[in-house]
Amino acid sequence: MTHHLPPVAILGAGSMGGAIAQGLARSGQAVSVTVTNRTAAKARELDGLDTVTSVALADVPSANTDAAASADIVLVGVKPAMVPDLLREIAESLRPGTIVVSLAAGVTIETFETIVGPDVPVIRSMPNTPAVVGKAVTGLAAGSSASPENVALVRRLFETCGVVIEVPEGQIDALSTISGSGPAYVFLLVEALTEAARGKGFEEADARLMAEQTFIGATALLAASGEEPAELRRRVTSPKGTTERAIGVLQTGNLDGLFSQATDAALSRARELATGV
Repeated sequence: MTHHLPPVAILGAGSMGGAIAQGLARSGQAVSVTVTNRTAAKARELDGLDTVTSVALADVPSANTDAAASADIVLVGVKPAMVPDLLREIAESLRPGTIVVSLAAGVTIETFETIVGPDVPVIRSMPNTPAVVGKAVTGLAAGSSASPENVALVRRLFETCGVVIEVPEGQIDALSTISGSGPAYVFLLVEALTEAARGKGFEEADARLMAEQTFIGATALLAASGEEPAELRRRVTSPKGTTERAIGVLQTGNLDGLFSQATDAALSRARELATGV
């Protein structure tokens, strides 16, 4: 198999970093992937993936600097508050031209660039949890010294676990209110439809099966058909039929406005978090 990605390091491979490691392993695109975690138990969770070496800092205290020194792309996946210390730890180990990619919500490109210096291109990313099953939406924002070639390379990396949207950094928080938080909105709708089924007298298992598989089936149809969601909705909604009556009730709830308010609230909170509130 042809490898299209150079050596990758994922420092702090929590749920998101681990999902990306799994995506890279599935794809066979990377020649090698080194992931680090604090504990041996966490490191073991990623053992056995093809081309992935999983190292615990408890066993190898220099694992972060070792991994950073040998990689061409370094993903920073530690908690946001830990990012500056980690960057200071690895800065001297990074070779000029190594691409540093942030997975940390709320940490600005400027924070990264100030610590790693002008010779290290920085790209900020915002993936979402469906990365675990290869269905992520990832936003990418390029730093001041990241070239189009750097961005294209990192794009290919994230495309191993989903689709990629390139945005200016000022749009990353807005993107996170749609795709970052979006899975939770969908799960909430599945919960609500399950409750409606239970209210109609169905047992929990059947109610869940109906609600969950209806969402899964509908999104699979949307993906396979290439049609607009509105067109697929029209096809289900026969004139003067039962679905039309139900949709009429849902539309009285002003769903457009509700989702606009919800995502505005999420964006407001993202800005608060960025200022340390």
